[in-house]
Amino acid sequence: MKMKENLKNGSEILVRSMTLKDLDPLMDFYNGLPQSDRRYFRVDVTNREVMIQRIKLMKSGNFLRIIALLDDKVVATGLLEFSEEEWRKHQCELRTIVDPTLRHKGLGTVMLRELYHLAAEKKVERVVVRIMRPQKAARAICHKLGLREEVVLPDYVKDITGRKQDMIIMTGDMKEFWRELEHFFIDTDWRSHR
Repeated sequence: MKMKENLKNGSEILVRSMTLKDLDPLMDFYNGLPQSDRRYFRVDVTNREVMIQRIKLMKSGNFLRIIALLDDKVVATGLLEFSEEEWRKHQCELRTIVDPTLRHKGLGTVMLRELYHLAAEKKVERVVVRIMRPQKAARAICHKLGLREEVVLPDYVKDITGRKQDMIIMTGDMKEFWRELEHFFIDTDWRSHR
């Protein structure tokens, strides 16, 4: 998968599948994120060996990773994670992170659109997002996209600093997710990019 898109500020980005060759710019991206963002990640994304292993997991087919590049610099990442369990084959977990300097410029929406299309190709029926309670902006975006909070697990996970956090599981039907996502592109010719 590979496509170009113009953001609200006029910048042209390239969105494509991630490969192991992207490791160095990916590490630059993660190391450049504020601690307040990295605090809620599942793994230490600044650990090079951890990231090598996570990229290699793509070979299984259960992990689809995409990146957005601006002048060969990684400015966003996205992930779809599929379960090996038969009873959850119809769903996938979605994650994305955008460079703070490019937030509110349409990049996050572009990443979500591309992840949606990849999920649709895999016949996904339900999207799942797991986040920690303090991630208010992420929760607000999920609500805008039609996802709803299904369950809150108190003190279920620890953030990178070791502090216990409530985990919120949000889910959404793919059809509803698309309807809400489509509103963000109503005034653009986004279909020409597919």
